[in-house]
Amino acid sequence: MDKETLLTKKRYNRTAKFYDLMDRMIKPELRAKVLSQTSGRVLEVGVGTGKNLAYYPAGCVVTGIDLSPGMLTKAKQKINNAKVPIKLLEMDAQSLDFPDESFDTVVATCVFCSVPDPVKGLQEIKRVCRRDGKVILLEHVRSDHPILGKIMDILDPLTVRMIGPHINRRTVENVKQAGMKIQSVEKQTTKILQLIVAQP
Repeated sequence: MDKETLLTKKRYNRTAKFYDLMDRMIKPELRAKVLSQTSGRVLEVGVGTGKNLAYYPAGCVVTGIDLSPGMLTKAKQKINNAKVPIKLLEMDAQSLDFPDESFDTVVATCVFCSVPDPVKGLQEIKRVCRRDGKVILLEHVRSDHPILGKIMDILDPLTVRMIGPHINRRTVENVKQAGMKIQSVEKQTTKILQLIVAQP
């Protein structure tokens, strides 16, 4: 594990105890909307404290991974709220321990702001998702606004050091760079939160 990945793991182990208080950007109705699009064998990358687990629709079989054992401990407490089978594993998104085309759907919510090498992680998602499958990403991204975008660039090193995530990632461009085909991009109310649907 490289130095930056190890630091990310330590940061999220540290914040796991109060992460649910931080993770209020995603409203319950938005979680429900995002996860209603999942089906079949689902991989959730960066399952975190498990806030998505209760929203998976019937018929899904979910594998949730996270780099942080502290986050996974919290997620295990929410398994009973799920309506579908859930398996949780400690794993690095940049090096997924699954065969090619293992999943019908891959989903991540506010994860690729924290993956040290986001393109490498997205390439791994592409590899493990079926060619006719679906990748669903709800991510906060760098603002297109010229002033706000520059402010986010300036503040980014501080937010990474303090709480972990990068606030200036260009995730739509990263998805394309990873070789996936963008099907839709839906900007949410804040505009820096975007729902990205892609095909491997």
